[in-house]
Amino acid sequence: MGTLKLSRQALIHNLDIIAHHIGDRDKIAVVLKDNAYGHGATLIAGACREYGIGHAVVRLEREALEIEEFFEDILILADVPTCTNPKFQYVINSLDTINKFPATTKVELKIDTGMHRNGIGIDEIEKAFEMMSAQQLECIGVMSHLRSADTLSSEYFWQRHTFDGLKPRVEALSQQYGWTPRFHLSNSAGVFRAAHCDDDIVRVGIALYGCLEMDISLQQPFLKPVLSLWGDKISTRVLKKGERVGYNGIYTAMCDEIISTYDMGYANGLDRLASNRYSTPQAVELRGRISMDSAAFSSDLDELLIFNDANKYAKAVGTIGYEILACLDKDLKREWIIE
Repeated sequence: MGTLKLSRQALIHNLDIIAHHIGDRDKIAVVLKDNAYGHGATLIAGACREYGIGHAVVRLEREALEIEEFFEDILILADVPTCTNPKFQYVINSLDTINKFPATTKVELKIDTGMHRNGIGIDEIEKAFEMMSAQQLECIGVMSHLRSADTLSSEYFWQRHTFDGLKPRVEALSQQYGWTPRFHLSNSAGVFRAAHCDDDIVRVGIALYGCLEMDISLQQPFLKPVLSLWGDKISTRVLKKGERVGYNGIYTAMCDEIISTYDMGYANGLDRLASNRYSTPQAVELRGRISMDSAAFSSDLDELLIFNDANKYAKAVGTIGYEILACLDKDLKREWIIE
């Protein structure tokens, strides 16, 4: 099976850029949900801890349990507690979930400021505080999520203004109930839309991995992709002129050609839509249909670089780098490269 090679140098480079921009590395909360966007949660967690990062964000409690040794606190976006852990805090996404959290659970209240995906309504804030108190929860954070920070529009500023405008109201309620919550709105794109950081933490996901893409009219930070995908050769043959390769024979050799089959297919994260239309960073052409567990390329290399920038690979199949990274097979070998 293929290998994911990770660059610690690129990861540190990205963290340096983020820390410099916000002016305080202690504000960085690294988003490690979905196996750290396919990179390997424990590998990235360990490297971030060595850098001095104390905050992490995941989707599920089981993800938090995998990385708890590396961080001071972990925010869990979409789960309810099944264990007691002083490092964990859980996001409340709607009023009707508040009674699912056991007493004394540390929670963060998510407010819908315009994305309309989850979070309580602005008109429900007082009710949420009342219900959290009645449930004997501890509110340690108030948050929201940006919907269009990576595009050139006024929506970023509208959401920022809405969120910041709620702070005095929330602070007054928090004081009434004896809580001192942290406030945070910025995701990766939001970090670079602002000249300075007013949030208590910033939730950094795709920028950490070097695959943030901003509209061409917005300033693009010089980030480096952390991950590259490599395949190992299974077999090599000469495809004779006129012969076809793979399912349905969608590629026909125009002349005698050396091709090899590599141990990466759509079950491992290659998108089937790349079939017969993708060229690697070393200009090696993919030949024919991608199979479940393999793909053919015009190469005889023992090890083949398939991509070293998920965004560029994503463009070949009409999607985004996020999807490519998140769909990488968890059973693929992951390792740090020697630099």
